[in-house]
Amino acid sequence: MSNKTVKENELNMFYQKIGKNVAKYRQIKNLSQLELAHGIDHKSTTIISLAEISKTKHFNLEHLYKISKFLDVDICELLK
Repeated sequence: MSNKTVKENELNMFYQKIGKNVAKYRQIKNLSQLELAHGIDHKSTTIISLAEISKTKHFNLEHLYKISKFLDVDICELLK
């Protein structure tokens, strides 16, 4: 295994950071998880709630793009 291989713990921390950033910007906009879900064309909060706490689900690139547009936040802010 090389030093460049991403460790599972590092990847989990990356997903957690993204989830926390989405939650932070959603809360700044005073939106519920349901409002955000509907804003990105989802019928339920499942993807939002599980991804915000990094449990079994993670946002994909399409989710992040739609979330950034809906929240009017640069997508890079969600990845910081």
